[in-house]
Amino acid sequence: MPEKVLTPERIVEARKEFDFFDENGSGTIGLREFIELLTVLSPKTKASHVEEGFGLIDKNNDGYIDFDEFLEWWQQSWWEY
Repeated sequence: MPEKVLTPERIVEARKEFDFFDENGSGTIGLREFIELLTVLSPKTKASHVEEGFGLIDKNNDGYIDFDEFLEWWQQSWWEY
């Protein structure tokens, strides 16, 4: 699975996206926020794909995506939404 180069600019871009979808400022993205994120990125996303993708990104299985998990996902192209 190819990775995009993680430049300082891409980290800043990812942080902006993360912060935009972290609506409550908790420092994490919950499933509802992730659904909104994918709805913006890919309006035809199926609900089953969202839940599957969320589970794959949430490496520590705490029910939330933190910035490190998000950044890892952001630089990968392994999951088509």
